[in-house]
Amino acid sequence: MRLNQYVWILATAALFAACQQSGTRSSADTTAQTTSGDLQAPFSDEFYDSLKLTMTAYYQLSGALVKSDTLAADLAAVSLKQHLDSLPIARLGVDSARGSQLEVNAGDIAAELQGLLIEKGGLDARRESFNMVSEMMYDLVKATGLKGSTVYRQYCPMAFNDKGAYWLSDKAEILNPYFGDAMLTCGSVTDTLRFQ
Repeated sequence: MRLNQYVWILATAALFAACQQSGTRSSADTTAQTTSGDLQAPFSDEFYDSLKLTMTAYYQLSGALVKSDTLAADLAAVSLKQHLDSLPIARLGVDSARGSQLEVNAGDIAAELQGLLIEKGGLDARRESFNMVSEMMYDLVKATGLKGSTVYRQYCPMAFNDKGAYWLSDKAEILNPYFGDAMLTCGSVTDTLRFQ
């Protein structure tokens, strides 16, 4: 029994060290990419007020996964889906092709959240769904902007058996939703979107 604990501690330490080295290297490599100027957020305040509520629910979902709290993750996912369903995309005044693409994007995120809510696989399955939601949320925010906000795209190279995974944050500080306490600060900022 004691030998198994010792092996587990060594394996965890090795993974943590690998993550820290990878995160440091990634951070240094992407600094030039993340210091670009402010991006435009050209739509109405009504849309951005709604999108900010959506992002707040997304950040709550991420925070629940950081804490490994399944119930809080489910509640945040319900809130996020409701906010996505009520985004006033039709009132953006964009051409029909772009509007349709944004509607599809928001619908795909809502569908993934619905899958997360009926998932029986516990935290691991919710984290996999969160990975998909994060990718699509990044695309949505990048396409529409988020007036007066900064969104940090963060990456953990160790997630999902070293396949890696992204998430979004409103802070540069790394709080990893894929590992929780096991490797809380594993990751790096890979993109910073600052909107006027």
